[in-house]
Amino acid sequence: MTKWVYNFGGGSAEGDTSMKNLLGGKGANLAEMASLGLPVPPGFTLSTDVCTYYYDHGETYPEDMNDQIADGLKEIEKLTGKKFGDSSNPLLVSVRSGARASMPGMMDTVLNLGLNDETVEGLAELSGDRRFALDSYRRFITMYSDVVLGVHHHIYEDIIENHKDTQGYLLDTEMTAMDWDSVITEFKAATKRELGQDFPQDPMEQLNGAVDAVFGSWMNERAIVYRRLNDIPAAWGTAVNVQAMVFGNMGDTSATGVAFTRDPSTGENRYYGEFLLNAQGEDVVAGIRTPQTLTKASREKMEEELPSMEEALPEAYAQLAETFETLEAHYRDMQDIEFTVEEGTLWMLQTRTGKRTAKAALKIAVDMAEAGQISTDEALLRLEPASLDQLLHPTLNPDAEKDMIAMGLPASPGAAIGEVVFSSDEAEALKKAGHKVILVRIETSPEDIHGMHAAEAIVTARGGMTSHAAVVARGMGRPCVSGAGEIRIDYKAESFSVMGRTVKKGETVTVDGATGQVFLGAVEMQQPELSGDFAKVMKWADEARKLGIRTNAETPLDVQTAKDFGAEGIGLCRTEHMFFEADRLGYFREMILAEDKEDREAALAKILPVQRDDFAAIFRIMEDRPCTIRLLDPPLHEFLPHSEADIESVAESLGVPAGELMHRANDLQESNPMLGHRGCRLGISYPEIYEMQARAIFEAQKLVSEEAGVTPVAEIMIPLVSSAKELEILKGKIEAIAEEVGALAYSIGTMIELPRAALRAADIAEYAEFFSFGTNDLTQTTFGLSRDDAGRFLSDYVNQGIMEKDPFVTLDQDGVGDLIDIAVERGRSTRENIKLGICGEHGGDPASVEFCHRAGLDYVSCSPYRVPIARLAAAQAAIRETH
Repeated sequence: MTKWVYNFGGGSAEGDTSMKNLLGGKGANLAEMASLGLPVPPGFTLSTDVCTYYYDHGETYPEDMNDQIADGLKEIEKLTGKKFGDSSNPLLVSVRSGARASMPGMMDTVLNLGLNDETVEGLAELSGDRRFALDSYRRFITMYSDVVLGVHHHIYEDIIENHKDTQGYLLDTEMTAMDWDSVITEFKAATKRELGQDFPQDPMEQLNGAVDAVFGSWMNERAIVYRRLNDIPAAWGTAVNVQAMVFGNMGDTSATGVAFTRDPSTGENRYYGEFLLNAQGEDVVAGIRTPQTLTKASREKMEEELPSMEEALPEAYAQLAETFETLEAHYRDMQDIEFTVEEGTLWMLQTRTGKRTAKAALKIAVDMAEAGQISTDEALLRLEPASLDQLLHPTLNPDAEKDMIAMGLPASPGAAIGEVVFSSDEAEALKKAGHKVILVRIETSPEDIHGMHAAEAIVTARGGMTSHAAVVARGMGRPCVSGAGEIRIDYKAESFSVMGRTVKKGETVTVDGATGQVFLGAVEMQQPELSGDFAKVMKWADEARKLGIRTNAETPLDVQTAKDFGAEGIGLCRTEHMFFEADRLGYFREMILAEDKEDREAALAKILPVQRDDFAAIFRIMEDRPCTIRLLDPPLHEFLPHSEADIESVAESLGVPAGELMHRANDLQESNPMLGHRGCRLGISYPEIYEMQARAIFEAQKLVSEEAGVTPVAEIMIPLVSSAKELEILKGKIEAIAEEVGALAYSIGTMIELPRAALRAADIAEYAEFFSFGTNDLTQTTFGLSRDDAGRFLSDYVNQGIMEKDPFVTLDQDGVGDLIDIAVERGRSTRENIKLGICGEHGGDPASVEFCHRAGLDYVSCSPYRVPIARLAAAQAAIRETH
């Protein structure tokens, strides 16, 4: 018999943290905490296998699952002394999702399940508090109706607000038992009105409905978007956890909270979190009530008046602090914890590795490594390479002029400038149109995930440091200011007002998530500080990695930036970018329009000095580091004007008839220029272009060598080669120039970017001293895709599972990867010491970097701001290989 249900509680469990794939993160950690003897309410987990079965069998369940659920309920009844559905001593349960990867707020939860018109009276009698029992019942009706029955929760919230207005109440906590009795009657009437049937009273029917809803939420729109953004496969599925309820809403000796063992924003080794007295868990993250701090020190720092948990519930807080130490020591990482205090007794509802900002991740990893809690290899493996991008960009200049308009909680650090929008759909649309936007909401919900991802930063009027906006923003690396309570948002007018000022949609604001401040207009930024923990991690990474890291750069600014970020050379200098500069584009157009070789050489002679200066500027910065310089690659028509007005203007500046220029532009036009007269094919037709570029490189080498006393290393790369003969001819011409100029250190190689070149690598290696895999074009030509156009439909392929990821973002390791493996093997069979690298955009993608390590390449090359990402990814690849 297949086991579908796994019990936990009472000091033991049928699972542990190693079973995360089967039990989900929440279920595995509940089992682990139970086995550690921590106070965990008993329960059971329906495994991820159930979810897989559910979707593979037309949303039905295994035949023997219900019997196992019944046995699981009996075990909870035995441990709690309560009975599910019993009117005098009722067992109530929560039903929560729990995927193997944390997906905060994306899937559904139901609390207080098992309440009905009879069991609520039993709960009132047992607790001695009718108000508490009715409060729990109204919560259950709202949540169950929303999650399971599809009745929007706003219907119930409006009933409460109307009742409070009638009674003159401000807070839910002012509601009496009689008030809740009246509200519940209205709730049930609203449910019947919306659905045409009564709210379900049978606890087993309620449980089955909740389990259906949680498994069903694995495929809801927000969960699908979150998985896509975080590379979580749909095939993983989710587990469902059914657990005995404990109550934080039983008066002022009860509470609920969310806590981190360290600060998830900064990484500081101090407790961080919030709690609410007389509340249930959803209240803390929903932003309906303002949470209180955990510690007295935090309360004083934030200048809050309401007592901290340390002050209000000192015994429960002391037990919580002890549990923090136990869990962090056990898991050897910062933990994100949910807890409830029921009449002074602490209960642990969840622990998981806490989501954190890149800055916090860096500090926690370094602190734990230096304290001997983890090794430096473990510290490196805990960091998400792509998240380093958060640390590499400017922050607000503290001395800049600022016009502060709002202040909230510093929920997720970082600074961003953008135009205000109030809708997630609009944020996404404007992002696609090239705008930078700041999403401003009263509060965010899981449905806002796409807008939050599109925004540069998020501002909310409600919510605390552990609200949905705060948690998701930290995970995404987006700056976030939450709980900016003075902001009044008018969605209809598309504006917000604060302190007598109004900010409309489209106006520019600056958000500082580190201080919780919002400024009107754009505030001046400053460059990041890359010392301290960052420098330590990069040093550890460099000691661990085997791959070299170079950069794709051709301007002095980009070259210097990459060098500062640790680039060990240039893997791709695109010389055509230099031709587009205004001071030499005219000369290049002269060359294109030339009638014969003599006229072409005359035009090229004008370009030679500026091209030489370009290379000299790069060599000065890189000194004796290798610089791979790709000779002209794009087709010539790209350099000519296309519109009639542009043609007339250029013709006038060049002193040629517009008709002649138009004729030449039409002459050069190709049906598919990416597969046409470009790359080495231009060198074959017009060798004088490559000869001029080679001369400029060699003369720049000599110039810098004489100036600085260093020998620049030039690696001259001939693009789009498909046969050894092309390379033989062009290499001969470049070597002739080298001999004439008296070149210094140089080598000649090629870009492998065509399937035929990969397959004929053994022949090509006879003449190539290095290969650089141009994976952008190699992906295009292998798939038969245009990367300029494929974005219109590739999402359909990813969504339907035809492709796991966009192959222009993450290297296709099967098809394109096979070609690289073939070229590596065949190239080395001819030239054992051939240097091998990659210079497509994949060079900065962590998954692709790992492939390059496995393939045995010598280096990867990427854009300047991705150099640290590649350094860390290369280190992780080397560590994983040996562990």
